[in-house]
Amino acid sequence: MTTFRERHATLKARRVVAPGPRRCPARLAATGPRGLPPLEVHITIGELGEFGLIARMARGLPPTRHVILGIGDDAAVLRAPDRRVVATTDLLIEGQHFRRDWSGPRDVGHKAAASSLADVAAMGAVPAGLLVAFAAPPQLPVSWADEFTAGLAAESARGGAAVVGGDVARAATITIAVTALGDLQGRSPVTRAGARPGDVIAVAGPLGQSAAGLALLGRGLIRPAELLAAHRRPQPWYDAGPEAARCGATAMIDISDGLLADLGHVADASGVLIELTSALLPHSRPLEEAAALIITAAAGRTLPSAVARAKREDQAAANALPLEWMLSGGEDHALAAAFPPEAALPARWSVIGRVRAPGTRAGTGVRVDGERHRGRAGWEHFR
Repeated sequence: MTTFRERHATLKARRVVAPGPRRCPARLAATGPRGLPPLEVHITIGELGEFGLIARMARGLPPTRHVILGIGDDAAVLRAPDRRVVATTDLLIEGQHFRRDWSGPRDVGHKAAASSLADVAAMGAVPAGLLVAFAAPPQLPVSWADEFTAGLAAESARGGAAVVGGDVARAATITIAVTALGDLQGRSPVTRAGARPGDVIAVAGPLGQSAAGLALLGRGLIRPAELLAAHRRPQPWYDAGPEAARCGATAMIDISDGLLADLGHVADASGVLIELTSALLPHSRPLEEAAALIITAAAGRTLPSAVARAKREDQAAANALPLEWMLSGGEDHALAAAFPPEAALPARWSVIGRVRAPGTRAGTGVRVDGERHRGRAGWEHFR
């Protein structure tokens, strides 16, 4: 992957506008995000051009202490005092990972950074840098790219990282590939393969909120607002990853596809059975409220004879939805980790289960309240 190339340095300083009648001063924006130069309100990235877009995005992406050489050359150079680099890559594709009618460009920028930075944290590392490849239709407004860049920069800064390069290209739909780099700071990486019988399983961060937000958006519901925000802009607890490593975590994973699916990866890699207790999961009132709203909106029954039966069925469904979101909903990017039973866990880590040796009948995997979960375990792209 190449870094952003600023071959036309004059684009940094001059105000770029579309040719022809669009130069009318009344239609110019006063300024772009983060002090970027003013732009014609309706100019597209196709009119701005590849290198104009690169230069403009680069101006909105400041470096951090990790960066020796950032955007502007064939490759970036980062400090790696540990002499090891944690690296991970994620894709975000319009229509599959986000919808522009549900999420604004800043939301997409935040989500793009969060999805990769959380994987770095899950290794017990400190985020250091991001490489971002951005492909989009030429008709996309530059203002969308500006706002996306602002969200990307804000979430990177929240994680302590900087965007140090990437690439841009033309595509039929917006496609974003993010590579995150991290620093282990002298610690061993915390992998999926270290969980041992007797360990406890704990989580740091919310469960099910993004899935609930997605369900609300899919039904045209606009509250609880915090769940919509959780889906649009997940806020992983990046520092909880290195914290878990310091506390002796034996295995760890970012919950991106669902608690059951991702802990299933830990169980398989470690050769163990993980037992979860549903009563220990971090329930929240907004999840219950969202479930009640969704069931109520779906009811729409008018026959009196059906109402009493429907109320009982609806209540059972409303009770089941929050648990389903917490078990199989992804994209909150909470962290799940295994710890020795004697480990002193910080308050924000909630114990939700234990690690068992695989039995002759139980085998490896994940059970909830002693049973295999019969529903969906989480997201899988090719199913």
